[in-house]
Amino acid sequence: MLSRVADSVFWMARYMERTNGMLRILRTNYISSQDEVPDFNWETLLHNYSDAGAEEIKAIGNQSVKVLEHLLLDRHNGSSVINNISRARENGRAVQDHITKEVWQCLNDYYHLIRDPQIAFQVSSGDPVTALDSLIHQGMLYHGTVDITMARGEGFNYLNTGKFLERAILSSDMLMIKLTELDFNLQQPVELPSLRYLLYSLSGYELYLKTHRGNLQADFVIQQILYNEHFPHSVAYCLNQLFRYFERLEADSLPENYRQLEFLIGRAMNNVKYSSINTADGAGLKHFLQQIRQELFGIAAAFSRYYFGNS
Repeated sequence: MLSRVADSVFWMARYMERTNGMLRILRTNYISSQDEVPDFNWETLLHNYSDAGAEEIKAIGNQSVKVLEHLLLDRHNGSSVINNISRARENGRAVQDHITKEVWQCLNDYYHLIRDPQIAFQVSSGDPVTALDSLIHQGMLYHGTVDITMARGEGFNYLNTGKFLERAILSSDMLMIKLTELDFNLQQPVELPSLRYLLYSLSGYELYLKTHRGNLQADFVIQQILYNEHFPHSVAYCLNQLFRYFERLEADSLPENYRQLEFLIGRAMNNVKYSSINTADGAGLKHFLQQIRQELFGIAAAFSRYYFGNS
């Protein structure tokens, strides 16, 4: 497969996974802002998913509708959902010969859905949850279509390496966002909604209740998000899946390039697997999450350099 084709498939998957993650955290944050959390503020989320300056972020930080419009539909925000979907579609357009027509149709439908005036109306004047649910369901249709129509070849492997790399980044980012809002102070009892909405954002609340009886506890929540290899959004699971699909690329890779990525992915897996987290040590937990994020971005940069020919 040509490096530019692999690059486009890889980034198409990353943009689509990023879209899914953003939509889910926006949905749960909006519900939280309307629910039992007093003086809800979006600033931490905006610092992660907005190109706006500090003054603009502060100005809209407690205005839920303006935040949703900015993060969902603002073309001037390079990290907005509409820009992610547009980029995924453009990457899909460039590699139509390497994805199925059904996958291309899903991308196209997603692009037209996010541009539908009804979505903008629901966000600004109607029920934003309805708009978010429509977009999330379209994303689920895309993921299902990929799974049942794509041949299990080289393109599918690049697609999944991009997907699981992005998902690992999203999971660590969402945990960082929520812990930053709590100022990494987990020694005192944490409000139930904070942990519950974090798990909702990662589709992990039901699994948590089935695994742990009783109230939510910070230790157990962090353990699930970082280490639970049966939880599809845990960092450990994503790294295992990333390595699984990367291994399938060995026969089509230059040996020296393969070894570079194999080392980086293996190191990240071991650093997570053999780490020991103390939730009472807020500074240590913050450092650990920053280290994970740095390693994940290092893997992404290595793919770009060794597999896609980008400096």
